[in-house]
Amino acid sequence: MVSPIFIIFILFFYFLVLIIISNKTSKSQSNYTFFVGEKKSPWYIVAYGMIGVSLSGITFLSVPGWVKFKEFYYMQMVLGYVPGYFFVAYILMPIYYKMNLYSIYEYLLSRFGYYSHKSGSVFFFLSRLLGASLRLYLVAEVLQLILFDQLNVSFFVTTAITIILIWIYTYRGGIKTIIWTDTLQTTFMLLTLLFCIYFLFDALNYSSIKNSINENILDLRFFDFSNFKDTNHFIRSFFSGMFIAIAMTGLDQDMMQKNLSCINIKDAQKNMVWFSIILVFVNMLFLYLGSLLYQYAYLNDINASGDVLFVEVIRSGKLGSFIFILFLLGLMSAAYSSADSALTSLTTSFCVDFLNMSKDNLSSSNIKRRSLIHLLVSILLFLIIILVKNLNNDSIISTLFLLASYTYGPLLGLFMFGLFSKRKVFDHYVPFIVILSPLLSYFISLYDIHFLQGFDFGPDLIIINWLITILLLFIFSKK
Repeated sequence: MVSPIFIIFILFFYFLVLIIISNKTSKSQSNYTFFVGEKKSPWYIVAYGMIGVSLSGITFLSVPGWVKFKEFYYMQMVLGYVPGYFFVAYILMPIYYKMNLYSIYEYLLSRFGYYSHKSGSVFFFLSRLLGASLRLYLVAEVLQLILFDQLNVSFFVTTAITIILIWIYTYRGGIKTIIWTDTLQTTFMLLTLLFCIYFLFDALNYSSIKNSINENILDLRFFDFSNFKDTNHFIRSFFSGMFIAIAMTGLDQDMMQKNLSCINIKDAQKNMVWFSIILVFVNMLFLYLGSLLYQYAYLNDINASGDVLFVEVIRSGKLGSFIFILFLLGLMSAAYSSADSALTSLTTSFCVDFLNMSKDNLSSSNIKRRSLIHLLVSILLFLIIILVKNLNNDSIISTLFLLASYTYGPLLGLFMFGLFSKRKVFDHYVPFIVILSPLLSYFISLYDIHFLQGFDFGPDLIIINWLITILLLFIFSKK
């Protein structure tokens, strides 16, 4: 087991590198740099960095741990991501670029009006705040387990330190800094993934990948066409993935802000296409890693599953110090690449959508206000993580998808109605619509098995939420 002093040294070195990158990329502190990176980001750097942001610490820990309960069925949803990302690239992004948006929710102001704009912004703010909190919570828990418990440091302090460090290297450069720190963090994460697979495969003495799947203690099926009432059914999983990709990427300021920093729309589309293809293979590798982890845990009497499986295998020390160090770097990279960009996008959304700051980029007072908002969002993120610590009792990834189905559904409805309908919505009713839609969806989820004869909504609840929003918008609109 690596000593706590050495772990602290790794943490110090890791953040030192991020701070150096921040200093190199944040010479200009204007809002134009913070919000859209001066629109000079190379598309291939953005695509590569987005892998780490999309996956995050949740994928790093929860996806491998999910294999015992969901086998490889998660790939059905991942395959659905691809057409979702293509929709984002060729339908949504051209609109964002044509309107020269800083925040994508400015589209709602142009299409519907003031209340729709604020409603969309609020729902994004809540969605991303909760999502980022869940991701950081998971990593803070692991750091607590492998380091801070040994030093008798509380979870409260662990989380505070994490948030402070992220704030330090993001408060000046914003998205311009994030583009480059994401590149480093994605590299660490993918190296960890590949090395862990290699060492586990070698330790288990498998002769081929096929044997490693066939000889596993778990059933590892990819596709399920047997029971449509089951959330694992291919059609349901595929379309859930497609809608989740559109909502959590194309309608998410966090993910779109990186695309809007590209030089032009063509580069942004190339970024999205390559990102979607690479993401399929990376997710497959994480599932395969999960199968190896369960087999290794079984043969080495490590009693663990779910989110803690990867952690417990590493903590056992049987894979050696090198893998432990890689795991730590990979976990931090996966988590912080998501958290730092979330902090930046939340700040951007609040400044642009609520304070209307984007038009006066070089104002020193605006820069000070932006810095204050950035600090306040950091504090809010910290408070939500502490709340999650006391409330969460489920797999983090399933919790995230459940939250997404409620919070992203209204956003999906607003944007799709705006794009594919010419009807004029009664703008002042929109805040009530976006609140009523998730409430009705929640009611349906409570009684779906009883009223629908065993049909159980999972991630596809986002489709129901979207449909309810569309229906309500149609009712409260005119030609």
